[in-house]
Amino acid sequence: MGHLRASGYPVKEENVQDITPIKRRYGVPAQLAACHTALVEGYVVEGHVPADLIDRLLRERPRVVGIAVPGMPIGAPGMETPGQTPERYQVLTFDRSGRIAVFASR
Repeated sequence: MGHLRASGYPVKEENVQDITPIKRRYGVPAQLAACHTALVEGYVVEGHVPADLIDRLLRERPRVVGIAVPGMPIGAPGMETPGQTPERYQVLTFDRSGRIAVFASR
């Protein structure tokens, strides 16, 4: 969340015991679930999504529910690990019909 704050996003943090119902309510597909779920201007942002890609999402306004980085890939924002080579990962879009597509690769 520090990455988002540093990029100018106001972050309101809410810690909950079980985030699964929130993911379900906002339509996050189980296979894309990660450790964080955020709501940004009507979109769901799931996991460690780079701020520049949230910026792109808000600029382009695609007809999707949201974007996600499944899991916790090394090198994604907040997952930088000194001495570890960053992993390649994909940022995916998802919609209400269950369709998943690649939004960006890192």
